[in-house]
Amino acid sequence: MAIRIPEEKINEIKQAVDIVDVISDYVQLKKQGRNYFGLCPFHGENTPSFSVSTDKQIFHCFGCGAGGNVFTFVTDIEGISFQEAAEKIAKRGNIELDIEVSRDNIHHHLPKEHSLIIEAHELLAKFYHHLLMNTNEGARALDYLLKRGFTKESIQKFKVGYSLPEWDFAVKFLENRGFTHDLMEKAGLLSIREKDGSYFDRFRDRLMFPLHDSKGRIVAFSARALTEENQPKYLNTPETVLFNKSSLLYNYYNARAHIRRQGNVVLFEGFADVISADSAEVKNCVAVMGTALTEKHIQLLNRLTNSVTLCFDSDSAGAEAAYRSGQMLANYGIEINVVILPDKLDPDDYIRKYGPEKFREHVIGNAQTWMAYKLHYFRKGKNLQNEGEKLWFIEKALVEIGKLENAVERELYLRQLSDEFSLSLEALVEQQSQMNVTREKKQQKNIDQKNINQQNIPQPKTAHKPLAAHLVAERQLLARMLRDEDLAYRIMEMLGDTTFHIDEHQAILTYLFGYYEEGKSPDPSLFLNYLPDKKLRAIVSEIEMLAINHEYSEKELNDYVSHVLKHPKLLMIKEKQAEQKAAERKNDFAKAVEIAKEIIELRKSL
Repeated sequence: MAIRIPEEKINEIKQAVDIVDVISDYVQLKKQGRNYFGLCPFHGENTPSFSVSTDKQIFHCFGCGAGGNVFTFVTDIEGISFQEAAEKIAKRGNIELDIEVSRDNIHHHLPKEHSLIIEAHELLAKFYHHLLMNTNEGARALDYLLKRGFTKESIQKFKVGYSLPEWDFAVKFLENRGFTHDLMEKAGLLSIREKDGSYFDRFRDRLMFPLHDSKGRIVAFSARALTEENQPKYLNTPETVLFNKSSLLYNYYNARAHIRRQGNVVLFEGFADVISADSAEVKNCVAVMGTALTEKHIQLLNRLTNSVTLCFDSDSAGAEAAYRSGQMLANYGIEINVVILPDKLDPDDYIRKYGPEKFREHVIGNAQTWMAYKLHYFRKGKNLQNEGEKLWFIEKALVEIGKLENAVERELYLRQLSDEFSLSLEALVEQQSQMNVTREKKQQKNIDQKNINQQNIPQPKTAHKPLAAHLVAERQLLARMLRDEDLAYRIMEMLGDTTFHIDEHQAILTYLFGYYEEGKSPDPSLFLNYLPDKKLRAIVSEIEMLAINHEYSEKELNDYVSHVLKHPKLLMIKEKQAEQKAAERKNDFAKAVEIAKEIIELRKSL
């Protein structure tokens, strides 16, 4: 049973932190007017619709409807209980919370199967790490890591482990702790023999690197072979209900705060590069997991920063990957820099060869702009002494330079071309202008053709239907009742036996009076903790985000109450009008006249 935290302590915790600071650890926020906006972490979007109010200490997403206070946010984003969220926030605000938060069944909010999969991964990760650091069986693997330049501190931090060569160690380990073979096979921890249907360990005699999801939970492993015979060299957990490498970035959870503080993320190709970079004091780093950069990866990064430094291997495959990744990032309007490593080294090799300081200052500190990297990329494999290839390169460069919005940048790169190829700046500018005219004509032709094609397609009506008067009135009344207890009871008297017509609004009202009856003071942010239903919390946060002048007039108040009181009669008039039309269709004009009189009386009573 969850321990109830006293209301006074919850209020103390809430006042010790600013919701904007807490959410900024997870989402890149920018101030617009009185509120802060960013990309919603609860659904994928490219246009910021996630709003945070520092005045009201609440958040609301106008896209998916998510909303609440600082406790709600941490509970939802971390996937933890209210008590665990309160403990986390209290620690941040330096508030002592004298309760013991139960660690049993810590993933209780998840489906049972998901919870068991995470629990199994976390148990195995701890044991694999113990085997590596504290046993004779793991000594060879530990020695290998230390010779590769890993430090014991980094091994501890990233919980690197070692799996035994036995075929059934994990089978027995998990079996003894009550996990079923079938579920653990679905989790990617065990494999099944086709010939007899028996189970065996998927990972054997390998270095084990735990993979965390965006909430910090271990959901998979990446395992590296220690010998040439043990193939493949890298073996990942197969895709499961919790693991998809196209939406997971290595070290994302641990790097979030560093990325937010520095306003930049360094993106690597592999976890070994991340671990080396972290030990070199480059903490704002993540890596893709043996896959190309995806839109889901970019959405994760874009929540935290709009500046990405690509640091891929310096071979041709790394250069291609950097170019493709840069193009995708550019489509999201992200600022891009690209590291070019010397001597065909990968980042891990460079750090071991030249040391952390040179890596930070000479490599990360000297990353090229996206435009400079594109020019570097276009040169690869080209003989610029050849007339045809030289002209191809110049034309390609002019096209890309022409896309730059900043006039100073355009001139900088045009001058570089001018100096390198002994061409006048005027000739380059003229050529670029001609290319721009040609491109604009082509674009206009495409637009015209698109318009012609669309003329024959019926266009949907996009006008938004205005909210019904009674719905607006109920929200306006709730907004005031949330902030004024005396007014709340007064409005209840004015409404008499009439309830709110929107079920969710009436439910919020019922909880609100329960909240006041317990002697609690008006505080919409704290009231959110009182609501047991996520949908109701979202509605309250949306109401709180409304631009409402709490200095109301009596006329304004009476008008809102009147709209609520009138609504049942308006519904009745609609029903009577339908009955009247039905009577007329049946030629029952006497009944139609009677109904018309009833409608007139109802209208008089409005």
